[in-house]
Formats: sequence, structure tokens, C-alpha cells
Amino acid sequence: MTNATPTAQLSDAGVSIWLDDLSRERLSSGSLQKLIDEKNVVGVTTNPSIFQAAITSGTDYDAKIAELAAQGASLDETIFEITTADVADACDLFAPVAAATKGVDGRVSIEVDPRLAWDTEGTIAEAKQLYKKVDKDNVHIKIPATLEGLAAITATLAEGISVNVTLIFSLERYRAVINAFQAGLKLAKENGHDLSRIHSVASFFVSRVDTEIDKRLDAIGTDEARALKGKAGVANASLAYQVYEELFSTERWAVLAEAGALPQRPLWASTGVKDPAYPDTLYVTGLAAAGVVNTMPEKTLDATFDHGVVTGDTITGTYEEANGVLNALEGLGISYNEVVALLESQGLDKFVASWKELLADVEGALATARESILTL
Repeated sequence: MTNATPTAQLSDAGVSIWLDDLSRERLSSGSLQKLIDEKNVVGVTTNPSIFQAAITSGTDYDAKIAELAAQGASLDETIFEITTADVADACDLFAPVAAATKGVDGRVSIEVDPRLAWDTEGTIAEAKQLYKKVDKDNVHIKIPATLEGLAAITATLAEGISVNVTLIFSLERYRAVINAFQAGLKLAKENGHDLSRIHSVASFFVSRVDTEIDKRLDAIGTDEARALKGKAGVANASLAYQVYEELFSTERWAVLAEAGALPQRPLWASTGVKDPAYPDTLYVTGLAAAGVVNTMPEKTLDATFDHGVVTGDTITGTYEEANGVLNALEGLGISYNEVVALLESQGLDKFVASWKELLADVEGALATARESILTL
């Protein structure tokens, strides 16, 4: 392992590296293939903010938007066509990885319309539509872990559709997500689906926890408070891994595993460091353990590849220390439950805002394209 790159060492430690980004340019230029070949990337995640940035930052989608305008496509239809096309093409790119890992990796995620986050039935319907449209075995349908989303997660899995559960911040909600996952697999089995072909990850967000809690620690301003800065994100995620170990070693899980089910892997999301005072690989090398996924923005991936120090498993055995961090925060009057509820609300608001920006920008592009058609 000593001669391997840090990303190769991370892979050897059992961490699957996924890129938290996708665009037409990445696909057409070969840059995504290069990351697969050189930096051990074995999957991709997307979200509304990523699509908004991709579609509105250049001219890569202009021809497709003009084509759809000529066909009379609506705004929602246009965005549906563009995003699913990118994801389908990325699925094709990762097909060899999926084949080599029996579908565990080589996954590409696409999220349901974030405006449906509080609509269980709407989420289920769109999850089915996205899955049918992309039509690739290695796609993940991404569903937010809202209270309304839990039933949608179960129902989607029951249809044999692989799911990426996103926007998880709290340990309590993570337990509910795993319960929804296992309930979905039980129903999928009853529906006659092959459980070994259903895959899932649970996206547990990391850096945003530190951003919010550090702000509160700065407001307290004591030496005791300052000493806790930058520790909550890793501690929270480490305790999530403890929950994962616990709930995937129960009798309930053993029955599903016997039927061919694979565990829902923890995925560390929001792993780009927000505070420049912290090491830029903090949420990568500090959260290494067998069976996890780390989805990184390219800047974090590059930093890890360049100078990440991988020392194997950095999670197992840290649970007492992690609990101590969260208990100390509570002792300072920082409410864990209040913070994680706020972060879920902010995360959803951000995705909805990005989606609305995307709608406005594409609507403008469609209008321009339609005017061009009329003048021909």
C-alpha cells in the first residue's frame, strides 16, 4: 500500500470514492473517465444544486434545449429530459465498474424534485418515473430523509428500485432510515424481487454540522467552547457508523441477508471543508472505515489524491470519544436536536431554491429558442 496513491489506499481501506458532481461537459470531455482511471472514482452523486450549476454555467445544453423547444416540450419535461440523459450516460460510463463490483459501486444518483420532499405519494410516483426513464440497473433514485420521505423510501425499495437516501443529519433519523430500508426489502422480497440486485446508501451529511455548531461555539467564546470546534461533524458521523454496525447485526437483518440482501452503506456527504482553518481532507481521512462511501467535490478529491494521509480505519473504536463531544456540546447549551432539525430545513430550502433557479433559467432558454423558431 505504501507506493499507492492516497485514493488507492482509501479504496484499499474499504472506502468507495464517488464524485459529487456531474455535467454534460464532464461526460463529453473525458474528465470523468479520467477520474475513474486515475483517482479511483467508482460512482457519482448529483443533487438539484449540481444540476442547476451544470445547466446554467455554459452552452453545453443549448442545442438540447433548442431541440426540445422545437418539439413543444414543457419546462418540466425539458429539465426531466436533460437531467435523466446525463445520468443515463454516466450510468453507461460506470457500467464496467458496476459489473466488476456486482452493482455495489458504479452507481449514479438522481434526485426527485426537491419540492416533493414533504409529499410521500408524489415522491413515490416521481421515483418510479425517473427509474423508468433512466432505465439503467446502476442508477440510484435519491430521496430526502424527511419524515414524509421515509414511507416513500420503503415503497420505492419495495418496487425493486435502488435508493440513495439523502439529507440525513441526526442519529435518530438515521435509525428511522435503516428501518425504512429494511422494511422496503422485506416488501420487495414478498413482491418477488431479487434482493441481491437492490442497492442502497444512506447519505449522512458532515461538514454542515460543524459549520452550524462552530458558529454557536464562537458565540459562546470560552476556551472550552473553542476547543470543541471542528469536532462535531466527525463525531456525529462516527456515531452513525456505530448505528450502522448495530442495526446490520440484528436478527431482523440476518433474515434479509439470508435472502440475498446487501446492507445499506453509510455515505459521507458534504465532505468539502468549509473552514480553511481545518485540514482539507478532514472529512475523508478522518472517516475511513470498511463499507462506507465518501462522495467528494472535485476539490476535496484532488486534495485527498495529492496529500491525503490514509491510516486505515479511523472510525471503529472512537465511539466513546465521539459521544463525549456531543455531550460536551449539550453541556454548553448547544442543542443537538435543534441543530440537526435546522440543518435538514436549510438543506431542503437550498435544494428547492436551486431548483427554482434552474426552472427560471431553463424557462428563459426555452423562450429564446421558441422565438428563434418563430423567426425562421
